[in-house]
Amino acid sequence: MEVISIQGRPVGRSHPPFVVAEMSGNHNQSLDRALEIVEAAAKAGAHALKLQTYTADTMTLDLAAGEFFIDDPKSLWHGHSLYELYEKAHTPWEWHQPIFERCREFGIIGFSTPFDTTAVDFLETLDVPCYKIASFENTDLPLIRKVASTGKPMIISTGMATIAELDETVRTAREAGCHDLILLKCTSTYPATPENTNLQTIPHLRDLFNVQVGLSDHTMGIGAAVASVAFGATFIEKHFTLRRADGGVDSTFSMEPEEITQLVTESERAWQAIGRIQYGTADAEQGSKVFRRSLYIAQDMQAGDVFTPDNLRAIRPGYGLPPKYYERFLGRRINTAAPKGTPLRQDMIG
Repeated sequence: MEVISIQGRPVGRSHPPFVVAEMSGNHNQSLDRALEIVEAAAKAGAHALKLQTYTADTMTLDLAAGEFFIDDPKSLWHGHSLYELYEKAHTPWEWHQPIFERCREFGIIGFSTPFDTTAVDFLETLDVPCYKIASFENTDLPLIRKVASTGKPMIISTGMATIAELDETVRTAREAGCHDLILLKCTSTYPATPENTNLQTIPHLRDLFNVQVGLSDHTMGIGAAVASVAFGATFIEKHFTLRRADGGVDSTFSMEPEEITQLVTESERAWQAIGRIQYGTADAEQGSKVFRRSLYIAQDMQAGDVFTPDNLRAIRPGYGLPPKYYERFLGRRINTAAPKGTPLRQDMIG
């Protein structure tokens, strides 16, 4: 759980959350749009932009029937074969270099999710700084070994995986050479609902596997992501597009630039607010102590007068004795003259 460096940027609980904009298929098969997405993500304040590296042929078979056809009317991709979907969503491999170059130009970290070993080999030629493993591949142990063998930080989404499966995945990654590992709590529905997000899993994952944990978030808005920081999330990933209205395979649950800006700002505020266990007056509160109530003389009094509810009151500001001494003074005699507005002192009674 030590700090992990991704291209020189520290990731860990002692640093603000690392926010990743996931392009996925939101380039809509336009390199110009992909480059515009990079620029928008950087200007919005995201720390990294992530691609997905695959082709339709490395993902599935070119069939449009049976289990190779999406016939669920509730699916965002209803009416398409798997092959058609991946053909439409994939980022052409020849685009990767110009996209990563644009990332460097705008000071944002570029990396990707490989979906098979050939994608890892390709990404290694581009010297990516880290790798992300998607939820649907988190049980693909040959792929885990391949990525781990690069020695680079690995981020693994945990969607659908049982504890036993994750244990096998984590052990495989470590045995194959991965020293810097981040697990992401993930609900593999698109979009996901807050009710199915279960952020309490984050500290459990952290303690179970002794790793940093973040959130791969498919919910709408930023609420779940910001809340995850309170549970110790160090890494937040959200799908990103220029405008949801432009359409695309993932546009429905993707964030727009102003929303990413909100996420970066509010997640850092949440991280700052966690602080430490603290009671008493903080340094920043010292000036506010004057607004506490305290005991004051409420009427002109002469030496020998008796303190009553009429001439002794607990009011603001806080320069007199605390209100807890109120009953102690009632019925006692003041030993000195005191005009109205005098803060009560202990030496005013014998």
